[in-house]
Amino acid sequence: MTTKKEWAEILESMEEMFPDAHCELVHENAFELVIATLLSAQCTDVLVNRVTKDLFQKYKTPEDYLAVPVEELQQGIRSIGLYRNKAKNIQKLSRMLIDDFGGIVPEDRDTLTLLPGVGRKTANVVVSVAFGIPALAVDTHVERVSKRLGVCKWKDSPLQVEETLMKKTPRELWSKAHHQLIFFGRYHCKAQNPNCPECPLLERCREGKKRMKKIM
Repeated sequence: MTTKKEWAEILESMEEMFPDAHCELVHENAFELVIATLLSAQCTDVLVNRVTKDLFQKYKTPEDYLAVPVEELQQGIRSIGLYRNKAKNIQKLSRMLIDDFGGIVPEDRDTLTLLPGVGRKTANVVVSVAFGIPALAVDTHVERVSKRLGVCKWKDSPLQVEETLMKKTPRELWSKAHHQLIFFGRYHCKAQNPNCPECPLLERCREGKKRMKKIM
């Protein structure tokens, strides 16, 4: 397993590769970020941004999402996977925000997970990006990269990956590391065609070494 010192060196390399890594979901406030992140499940940020460009012009507040039939909302996000359930959850969380939180998105992660459709990953993204609270959200990119580099075990759950990363990463770097891991996985260490030949972390990557042996 990757040691804490080795992990620090890996993060330094990612800092050199992606110094400006950031949340690529376009939003103007915490409420929009909740909606965008909910929509991003099993979907690319590019597609979400394409949909929310019109969606966020039409619906500004929780009340706006509740003022239309769910079928109309479904039509607005139809190009996104699982759009029926996502539309229902958007209306349910909008109702909860109004009834329980005065229409304001809560800043606490555990409270956020009470909202319909909002899991731990989404809550971590919101507290980190919208409120500046250190958090380390684990999506498919973060999980894949962490396991390929040996910082986590292949059988680890997303929660176990998150806990391991938090232990090995200084708290003040959690949010930045989260975005850099995503960029590394999204643009370099891809699921199907990772750029192993040009990877500065190849010597630390167990899967990368196996791939290179097959090529050679």
